[in-house]
Amino acid sequence: MMHVIAAKAVAFQEALQPDFRAYQQQVLANAKALAAGLLEHGFSLLTGGTDSHLLLVDLSPTGLSGKKVETLLDEVGITVNKNMIPFDEKSPFVTSGIRLGTPALTTRGFDEADMGRIAGLIARAVHQRKDEAALSLVREEVRELSRSRPLYQGMSPSHLF
Repeated sequence: MMHVIAAKAVAFQEALQPDFRAYQQQVLANAKALAAGLLEHGFSLLTGGTDSHLLLVDLSPTGLSGKKVETLLDEVGITVNKNMIPFDEKSPFVTSGIRLGTPALTTRGFDEADMGRIAGLIARAVHQRKDEAALSLVREEVRELSRSRPLYQGMSPSHLF
């Protein structure tokens, strides 16, 4: 039990630091920018945007399932999660939505301008999902973005989020 108390004390101390506050503000700014970018590309967001680090995209208007879009985006290097939406008629294993978050991207140094680019990549992948050449270009752009801001020095990841 003492280890839990110690861990909480360390976490609270870190949360009080100015750098952490700046990080939290950037996470939120990135989420709002990603939401705006997705809306510009015609996606439907629950609540019309976000007030937190998370976004929930309603895929019902596209006719695609969350599972299909999760798999599609994973194939181009963008990790999202399928997620149920309110009154979802699809099963929890299929879903009508996807969930995205910005903390991982923010930790890697991505900013609001990058969120617009990422929204565009998501839109291109979804809207051009049957065009393998277009998906290949999206995949390469994702790799380029990932390489530009690695998680660790010397590490070259191929996935965003």
